[in-house]
Amino acid sequence: MQHTYYYRKFVKYVFLFIFIALGAWIFRGHKQPIAVPRDFAAIKASGVLRVAVEYNKLNFYVDSTGLAGFNYEIVKAFARDMKLRVDIRPVMSETERLEALRKDTIDLLACNLPSTIQMKDSLLLSSPIMLNKQVLIQRKRGIGKAPYIKSQLDLARKTINVPQNSPAILRIQNLSNEIGDTIYIKEIKQYSSEQLMYMVEHGDIDYAVCDENIAKQYAPHLPHIDMQMAISFTQFYSWGMSKHSPQLLRQFNGWIEQFKKTAEYKHICRKYVENLNLKQK
Repeated sequence: MQHTYYYRKFVKYVFLFIFIALGAWIFRGHKQPIAVPRDFAAIKASGVLRVAVEYNKLNFYVDSTGLAGFNYEIVKAFARDMKLRVDIRPVMSETERLEALRKDTIDLLACNLPSTIQMKDSLLLSSPIMLNKQVLIQRKRGIGKAPYIKSQLDLARKTINVPQNSPAILRIQNLSNEIGDTIYIKEIKQYSSEQLMYMVEHGDIDYAVCDENIAKQYAPHLPHIDMQMAISFTQFYSWGMSKHSPQLLRQFNGWIEQFKKTAEYKHICRKYVENLNLKQK
Protein backbone atom coordinates (compact mmCIF):
# COMPACT_ATOMS: atom_id res chain seq x y z
CA MET A 1 0.00 0.00 0.00
CA GLN A 2 2.81 2.42 0.90
CA HIS A 3 4.54 1.68 -2.43
CA THR A 4 1.29 2.46 -4.28
CA TYR A 5 0.87 5.73 -2.34
CA TYR A 6 4.33 7.04 -3.24
CA TYR A 7 3.99 5.82 -6.83
CA ARG A 8 0.82 7.91 -7.20
CA LYS A 9 2.62 10.92 -5.75
CA PHE A 10 5.47 10.40 -8.20
CA VAL A 11 3.03 10.26 -11.12
CA LYS A 12 1.39 13.52 -9.96
CA TYR A 13 4.78 15.23 -9.78
CA VAL A 14 5.68 14.03 -13.28
CA PHE A 15 2.35 15.17 -14.74
CA LEU A 16 2.61 18.58 -13.11
CA PHE A 17 6.20 19.16 -14.29
CA ILE A 18 5.30 18.12 -17.85
CA PHE A 19 2.35 20.54 -17.87
CA ILE A 20 4.52 23.38 -16.60
CA ALA A 21 7.23 22.66 -19.17
CA LEU A 22 4.64 22.61 -21.96
CA GLY A 23 3.15 25.90 -20.75
CA ALA A 24 6.60 27.50 -20.60
CA TRP A 25 7.39 26.30 -24.14
CA ILE A 26 4.10 27.71 -25.45
CA PHE A 27 4.62 30.96 -23.59
CA ARG A 28 8.15 31.43 -24.97
CA GLY A 29 6.74 30.95 -28.44
CA HIS A 30 4.36 33.86 -27.85
CA LYS A 31 7.12 36.17 -26.65
CA GLN A 32 8.96 36.38 -29.94
CA PRO A 33 7.14 39.34 -31.57
CA ILE A 34 7.81 42.81 -30.16
CA ALA A 35 4.75 43.69 -28.10
CA VAL A 36 3.08 47.08 -27.90
CA PRO A 37 0.71 48.36 -25.20
CA ARG A 38 -2.90 47.35 -25.82
CA ASP A 39 -6.05 48.67 -24.26
CA PHE A 40 -9.59 47.41 -24.80
CA ALA A 41 -10.06 48.99 -28.26
CA ALA A 42 -6.92 47.28 -29.58
CA ILE A 43 -7.95 43.99 -27.97
CA LYS A 44 -11.38 44.21 -29.62
CA ALA A 45 -9.77 44.99 -32.97
CA SER A 46 -7.54 41.92 -32.69
CA GLY A 47 -10.41 39.71 -31.54
CA VAL A 48 -8.18 37.97 -28.99
CA LEU A 49 -7.82 38.41 -25.23
CA ARG A 50 -4.43 37.12 -24.04
CA VAL A 51 -4.69 35.73 -20.50
CA ALA A 52 -2.01 34.34 -18.18
CA VAL A 53 -3.19 31.81 -15.59
CA GLU A 54 -1.58 29.76 -12.86
CA TYR A 55 -2.15 26.02 -12.95
CA ASN A 56 -3.71 24.74 -9.73
CA LYS A 57 -6.63 22.57 -8.62
CA LEU A 58 -8.98 25.49 -8.03
CA ASN A 59 -8.53 28.16 -10.67
CA PHE A 60 -7.20 26.40 -13.79
CA TYR A 61 -6.56 22.70 -14.35
CA VAL A 62 -7.18 19.77 -16.67
CA ASP A 63 -9.68 17.07 -15.76
CA SER A 64 -11.33 14.21 -17.62
CA THR A 65 -13.61 16.63 -19.49
CA GLY A 66 -10.92 19.13 -20.51
CA LEU A 67 -10.01 22.55 -19.09
CA ALA A 68 -11.74 23.65 -15.90
CA GLY A 69 -11.40 25.96 -12.90
CA PHE A 70 -12.98 28.93 -11.12
CA ASN A 71 -10.90 31.64 -12.81
CA TYR A 72 -10.97 29.78 -16.13
CA GLU A 73 -14.77 29.74 -16.28
CA ILE A 74 -15.03 33.41 -15.33
CA VAL A 75 -12.50 34.59 -17.92
CA LYS A 76 -14.15 32.38 -20.53
CA ALA A 77 -17.53 34.00 -19.77
CA PHE A 78 -15.99 37.49 -19.97
CA ALA A 79 -14.40 36.76 -23.36
CA ARG A 80 -17.67 35.27 -24.61
CA ASP A 81 -19.71 38.31 -23.59
CA MET A 82 -17.12 40.67 -25.11
CA LYS A 83 -17.17 38.56 -28.31
CA LEU A 84 -13.48 37.76 -28.01
CA ARG A 85 -11.48 34.59 -28.42
CA VAL A 86 -9.50 33.83 -25.28
CA ASP A 87 -5.83 32.85 -25.57
CA ILE A 88 -5.03 31.01 -22.30
CA ARG A 89 -1.36 30.80 -21.33
CA PRO A 90 -0.43 28.74 -18.24
CA VAL A 91 2.54 30.42 -16.54
CA MET A 92 3.56 29.00 -13.17
CA SER A 93 6.16 31.60 -12.23
CA GLU A 94 4.93 34.78 -10.51
CA THR A 95 7.98 36.55 -11.90
CA GLU A 96 7.19 35.55 -15.48
CA ARG A 97 3.54 36.50 -15.16
CA LEU A 98 4.32 40.00 -13.88
CA GLU A 99 7.08 40.43 -16.46
CA ALA A 100 4.70 39.44 -19.26
CA LEU A 101 2.23 42.07 -18.08
CA ARG A 102 4.95 44.73 -17.94
CA LYS A 103 6.11 43.80 -21.45
CA ASP A 104 2.53 43.79 -22.79
CA THR A 105 2.73 40.22 -24.08
CA ILE A 106 -0.48 39.44 -22.17
CA ASP A 107 -3.57 41.55 -21.48
CA LEU A 108 -4.90 40.05 -18.26
CA LEU A 109 -3.58 38.18 -15.24
CA ALA A 110 -6.42 35.85 -14.23
CA CYS A 111 -4.58 34.98 -11.03
CA ASN A 112 -5.69 35.87 -7.52
CA LEU A 113 -3.63 38.85 -6.35
CA PRO A 114 -3.99 40.47 -2.91
CA SER A 115 -5.26 44.04 -3.16
CA THR A 116 -2.26 45.69 -1.49
CA ILE A 117 -0.74 49.14 -1.99
CA GLN A 118 2.39 47.53 -3.40
CA MET A 119 0.40 45.61 -6.01
CA LYS A 120 -1.52 48.75 -6.98
CA ASP A 121 1.78 50.58 -7.54
CA SER A 122 2.88 48.13 -10.25
CA LEU A 123 -0.35 47.17 -12.04
CA LEU A 124 -4.08 47.80 -12.25
CA LEU A 125 -6.22 45.64 -9.99
CA SER A 126 -9.78 44.65 -10.83
CA SER A 127 -12.78 44.71 -8.54
CA PRO A 128 -12.49 41.92 -5.95
CA ILE A 129 -12.99 38.41 -7.31
CA MET A 130 -12.98 36.62 -3.95
CA LEU A 131 -11.94 36.79 -0.31
CA ASN A 132 -8.94 34.74 0.74
CA LYS A 133 -6.01 34.55 3.17
CA GLN A 134 -2.53 33.05 3.31
CA VAL A 135 -1.81 30.07 5.55
CA LEU A 136 1.32 28.33 6.81
CA ILE A 137 1.98 24.91 5.30
CA GLN A 138 3.78 22.54 7.67
CA ARG A 139 3.72 18.86 8.58
CA LYS A 140 1.29 17.74 11.26
CA ARG A 141 2.43 17.59 14.87
CA GLY A 142 4.69 14.59 15.47
CA ILE A 143 5.59 14.07 11.80
CA GLY A 144 9.20 14.86 10.95
CA LYS A 145 11.85 16.65 13.00
CA ALA A 146 10.92 20.28 12.29
CA PRO A 147 9.33 22.14 15.24
CA TYR A 148 5.54 22.34 15.00
CA ILE A 149 4.43 25.98 14.72
CA LYS A 150 1.62 26.64 17.20
CA SER A 151 1.50 30.43 16.88
CA GLN A 152 2.98 33.17 14.73
CA LEU A 153 5.54 33.87 17.48
CA ASP A 154 7.01 30.40 16.87
CA LEU A 155 8.07 31.52 13.38
CA ALA A 156 10.97 33.52 14.83
CA ARG A 157 14.27 32.38 13.25
CA LYS A 158 12.45 29.88 11.02
CA THR A 159 12.77 29.75 7.21
CA ILE A 160 9.62 29.94 5.07
CA ASN A 161 9.81 28.89 1.42
CA VAL A 162 7.81 30.88 -1.13
CA PRO A 163 7.76 31.17 -4.93
CA GLN A 164 9.98 33.93 -6.28
CA ASN A 165 8.27 37.37 -6.10
CA SER A 166 5.29 35.86 -4.27
CA PRO A 167 2.80 38.38 -2.78
CA ALA A 168 3.30 36.46 0.48
CA ILE A 169 6.80 37.92 0.88
CA LEU A 170 5.57 41.33 1.97
CA ARG A 171 3.16 39.78 4.47
CA ILE A 172 5.94 37.64 6.00
CA GLN A 173 8.19 40.70 6.28
CA ASN A 174 5.42 42.59 8.06
CA LEU A 175 4.80 39.59 10.32
CA SER A 176 8.51 39.56 11.19
CA ASN A 177 8.19 43.17 12.35
CA GLU A 178 5.03 42.34 14.30
CA ILE A 179 6.64 39.53 16.32
CA GLY A 180 9.85 41.51 16.79
CA ASP A 181 12.17 38.85 15.40
CA THR A 182 13.55 37.63 12.09
CA ILE A 183 11.62 35.28 9.84
CA TYR A 184 13.87 34.07 7.03
CA ILE A 185 12.40 33.94 3.54
CA LYS A 186 13.72 31.61 0.84
CA GLU A 187 12.45 32.43 -2.64
CA ILE A 188 12.19 29.39 -4.93
CA LYS A 189 12.36 30.32 -8.60
CA GLN A 190 11.21 27.12 -10.29
CA TYR A 191 8.29 26.04 -8.08
CA SER A 192 4.77 27.26 -7.38
CA SER A 193 3.19 27.30 -3.92
CA GLU A 194 1.32 24.09 -4.78
CA GLN A 195 4.58 22.29 -5.60
CA LEU A 196 6.07 23.59 -2.35
CA MET A 197 3.15 21.95 -0.53
CA TYR A 198 4.19 18.59 -1.96
CA MET A 199 7.77 19.26 -0.89
CA VAL A 200 6.60 19.91 2.69
CA GLU A 201 4.54 16.71 2.56
CA HIS A 202 7.60 14.67 1.61
CA GLY A 203 9.94 16.38 4.05
CA ASP A 204 12.10 18.15 1.45
CA ILE A 205 11.36 21.51 3.13
CA ASP A 206 9.74 22.34 6.46
CA TYR A 207 7.55 25.41 5.92
CA ALA A 208 5.80 27.16 3.02
CA VAL A 209 2.91 29.57 2.48
CA CYS A 210 -0.13 29.04 0.27
CA ASP A 211 -3.50 30.71 -0.33
CA GLU A 212 -6.06 28.97 1.84
CA ASN A 213 -8.49 28.24 -0.99
CA ILE A 214 -5.75 26.52 -2.99
CA ALA A 215 -4.44 24.62 0.04
CA LYS A 216 -7.92 23.23 0.76
CA GLN A 217 -8.09 21.74 -2.72
CA TYR A 218 -4.82 19.86 -2.23
CA ALA A 219 -5.37 18.86 1.41
CA PRO A 220 -7.14 15.54 0.65
CA HIS A 221 -4.09 14.40 -1.33
CA LEU A 222 -1.54 15.47 1.31
CA PRO A 223 -2.35 13.54 4.52
CA HIS A 224 0.71 14.81 6.44
CA ILE A 225 0.01 18.52 5.84
CA ASP A 226 -1.23 20.99 8.45
CA MET A 227 -2.57 24.36 7.23
CA GLN A 228 -4.43 25.60 10.29
CA MET A 229 -2.38 28.70 11.07
CA ALA A 230 -3.14 31.91 9.18
CA ILE A 231 -0.25 34.11 8.07
CA SER A 232 -2.46 37.00 6.92
CA PHE A 233 -5.89 38.41 7.61
CA THR A 234 -8.69 37.64 5.18
CA GLN A 235 -8.38 40.11 2.30
CA PHE A 236 -9.71 40.86 -1.16
CA TYR A 237 -8.08 39.13 -4.12
CA SER A 238 -8.27 40.64 -7.62
CA TRP A 239 -7.02 40.11 -11.16
CA GLY A 240 -4.25 42.22 -12.67
CA MET A 241 -3.94 44.34 -15.82
CA SER A 242 -1.28 46.59 -17.28
CA LYS A 243 -1.08 50.27 -16.34
CA HIS A 244 -1.59 50.81 -20.10
CA SER A 245 -5.08 49.28 -19.97
CA PRO A 246 -7.48 51.54 -18.02
CA GLN A 247 -10.27 50.91 -20.56
CA LEU A 248 -9.91 47.15 -20.13
CA LEU A 249 -10.07 47.63 -16.36
CA ARG A 250 -13.30 49.67 -16.63
CA GLN A 251 -14.81 47.17 -19.06
CA PHE A 252 -13.98 44.19 -16.85
CA ASN A 253 -15.09 45.87 -13.61
CA GLY A 254 -18.44 46.83 -15.10
CA TRP A 255 -18.90 43.33 -16.45
CA ILE A 256 -17.90 41.43 -13.28
CA GLU A 257 -20.24 43.46 -11.08
CA GLN A 258 -23.16 42.50 -13.34
CA PHE A 259 -21.95 38.93 -13.80
CA LYS A 260 -21.94 38.37 -10.02
CA LYS A 261 -25.72 38.82 -10.07
CA THR A 262 -26.30 36.03 -12.60
CA ALA A 263 -27.27 32.40 -12.13
CA GLU A 264 -24.17 31.41 -14.13
CA TYR A 265 -21.86 33.04 -11.60
CA LYS A 266 -23.69 31.42 -8.67
CA HIS A 267 -23.31 28.05 -10.38
CA ILE A 268 -19.54 28.58 -10.78
CA CYS A 269 -19.29 29.49 -7.08
CA ARG A 270 -21.19 26.38 -6.02
CA LYS A 271 -19.09 24.21 -8.32
CA TYR A 272 -15.64 25.40 -7.22
CA VAL A 273 -15.80 27.53 -4.09
CA GLU A 274 -18.77 27.07 -1.82
CA ASN A 275 -17.92 23.45 -1.13
CA LEU A 276 -14.76 24.81 0.51
CA ASN A 277 -16.83 27.17 2.68
CA LEU A 278 -15.09 30.17 1.15
CA LYS A 279 -16.77 33.57 1.24
CA GLN A 280 -17.48 35.36 -1.98
CA LYS A 281 -18.06 39.08 -2.38
